[in-house]
Amino acid sequence: MKKIFITLLFSTLLIVTKAQTLSVAQQDSLFIRENYSKSQVQITMRDGVKLFANVYTPKDASPTNQYPIVMQRTCYDVAPYGKDEMPNMLYYSRYMMREKFIFVNQDVRGRWMSEGTWTNMTPQIPNKTKNTDIDESSDTYDTIDWLVKNIPHNNGKVGQYGISYPGFYTVAGALCGHPALKASSPQAPVSDFFFEDFHHKTYSNFLVR
Repeated sequence: MKKIFITLLFSTLLIVTKAQTLSVAQQDSLFIRENYSKSQVQITMRDGVKLFANVYTPKDASPTNQYPIVMQRTCYDVAPYGKDEMPNMLYYSRYMMREKFIFVNQDVRGRWMSEGTWTNMTPQIPNKTKNTDIDESSDTYDTIDWLVKNIPHNNGKVGQYGISYPGFYTVAGALCGHPALKASSPQAPVSDFFFEDFHHKTYSNFLVR
């Protein structure tokens, strides 16, 4: 009898927790729709290639109420696509989302809605001499430059973030040197694909077997 009671109690707690989680997700989705406007932009890089980005701007943004830009560049997708399609989250933290920023999510070169050719962990070109010398830092610079000049009601300050592969884009983007870039938060960025992903995982699987 005691075991049955404990099982029923545990099941009830799981149902309540799931309902609360669903409620939180619904609240976040509703908050975004009520407080943010979405625009889709194509940003031209120095070599003429256009990169796609979703931009989410607080509806109360105005000449007297300006917001910093928080940007993530990714080789994954920046779904949902479509001007009227809104995401359930704009950032990893629902609290930061409620503080309100201008959130920008960009498909990197050659991925999804962006033009160009994708390169796995694009090498950095330290001394660029022509417009065809492009890498992730130059794409980050050109993106930031366009955003601060064209997105209404931004305060001229940009922060970037990313985990894993987007963390790599954050590290590479930090090298761009744009004066509007005030903060970079790379979290667990990839750095050596041979060692970290291919060789490392193969070796780990061998040990497990």
